[in-house]
Amino acid sequence: PDRVDIMTETCPSGATPAEAEAFLAAHPEVQAIDILLHDSNGIGRGKIIRRHELMSVFKGGRHLPISILGLDIVGEDVHETGLIWDAGDGDLRAWPVPGTLKAQHGTDPVRAELFLGQYHLDGTPMLSDPRHALARQKAALEEMGLYPSAAFELEFFLLDPERDAMGRVQPARDVLDGRFSAKTEVYSVDQLIGMQPLFDDIYAGAEKAGITAETLISEYAPGQYELTLRYRDDVLMAADDLVRLKRIVRAQARRHGVVACFMAKPIADYAGSGMHLHVSLRDASGRNVFSEAPGAGWTDTIRHAIGGLIETMGESMLVFAPHANSWRRFANQSYAPVSPTWGVNNRSVALRIPAGDVRARRVEHRPAGVDANPYLVAATVLAGIRRGIERRIDPGPETTGNGYDAGEGAGIPRDWRSAIEAATGSAFLKEALGEEMHRTFTAVKAAEYARVARTIPDVDFDLYLHRV
Repeated sequence: PDRVDIMTETCPSGATPAEAEAFLAAHPEVQAIDILLHDSNGIGRGKIIRRHELMSVFKGGRHLPISILGLDIVGEDVHETGLIWDAGDGDLRAWPVPGTLKAQHGTDPVRAELFLGQYHLDGTPMLSDPRHALARQKAALEEMGLYPSAAFELEFFLLDPERDAMGRVQPARDVLDGRFSAKTEVYSVDQLIGMQPLFDDIYAGAEKAGITAETLISEYAPGQYELTLRYRDDVLMAADDLVRLKRIVRAQARRHGVVACFMAKPIADYAGSGMHLHVSLRDASGRNVFSEAPGAGWTDTIRHAIGGLIETMGESMLVFAPHANSWRRFANQSYAPVSPTWGVNNRSVALRIPAGDVRARRVEHRPAGVDANPYLVAATVLAGIRRGIERRIDPGPETTGNGYDAGEGAGIPRDWRSAIEAATGSAFLKEALGEEMHRTFTAVKAAEYARVARTIPDVDFDLYLHRV
């Protein structure tokens, strides 16, 4: 049976059983549902439930251990978060996120997907949940009469499951006919056609999930691609789109015998993968407050927003580059700027104002890698924008020409460890993420740093085994 006879409790997320009833009626083919709670690394963790269990999730939530939000990148407990034994590893209650119940493409038996938010048993938000951190910053801007719209860009690599003779990753062969190229192939339409069967399935999966995936690009490295997403009036939905699309790409690639890679820098000599965030603000009437009148100069609102992002960039870099590999992406003239610069129609700066219709004026935030958590990236960016507007921060002069000539910039961490130290002591980041999320995130990053630091890499043996 699709119905479960349980008492309906008030759902703090705003989801209602009617959503589940309508979905089950419209999708009799769905046999199971992936229920996902996203941790500090943006990894979806949860369970696969059967069709008859879905109504109980909407009526009474689902108990999940608090420790889910205190895991590191490989799913091991990080005790320093305070979410494990300090809390007795007790259950909290996860509730459906309204509008996120979607059918999945290409699953057998047919499955759906549902995002969850974590709440205390009394219904208050559990603030180590990254989605709540973004909701909090969105609400803070709305109290100012400003409503953030956004879209992410998704860059990724498609790799062969087998390494080359040197043990290095290599681009996947075309799924159309097995053709292989180790060249950059930037903007090659023929390269896209070779992967067309896979991309057809990705687009089908996106459509079924209610995501409008748009332009497809062969990017600036062998086996690298980019998918753009349609702009959303709701920044939370923009972040939902990104995490869902990553899962779609990974699943469809796997079905075609290809590895979808969301590491920031998988190939040493080429550009890494970014996760650019395009963001603008609307007022209560729906007007874009970043837009200037034709022929006029920049509005104070967009200038102050940029000023806030520049001032807070150094403290925020751990959110934008959260892993050891993230920092390999930053290299001169690699389309990954870290100096706190801004400019118009300039891809060498960190904060780019795209050219085009002034009615669509927005800031393209470029530092984050595709390995970052989009909920935390968006929360941090919104907090920086809010600070800039509230304090009327001047961004300084526009950068023209090569933004890499500005160097790394004052206050920008030079490596992962420095970023962890800067983030741990940052009052701004504590406010941007909330104290609980800040504690959880920085504790997880410190634990991951310790894991990497005690691991002996192959390069050590290559350089030192027979020489020292």
